[in-house]
Amino acid sequence: MSKGRGSHKTAASVSNARKYQVLRRPLVTEKSTMASEHNQVAFEVPIDASKPEIKAAVEDLFKVKVKAVNTLRQQGKVKRFRGRLGRRSDVKKAYVTLEEGHSIDVTTGI
Repeated sequence: MSKGRGSHKTAASVSNARKYQVLRRPLVTEKSTMASEHNQVAFEVPIDASKPEIKAAVEDLFKVKVKAVNTLRQQGKVKRFRGRLGRRSDVKKAYVTLEEGHSIDVTTGI
């Protein structure tokens, strides 16, 4: 017998306070600007944020339809400042793909 995937949640039950915590800030970089041409928006999110939480937060706060959410965890680099070692924080990023006809202007805010 093959193991089938379980049923997916269509909408995560996320509180209003958590929705504002999930989306820390939009990422405006060269890579995210190139991704915006393909109907994608990049956000910095908490390390413990899940894809359904991110999707629910973007759909509710920006009133758009999300097609997909891709996440990545960027490990913090070890850097030196005046001879002393320091470490940057780990960061989780979310690349949100929007349905055709939907867009988010990240320069205006929520």
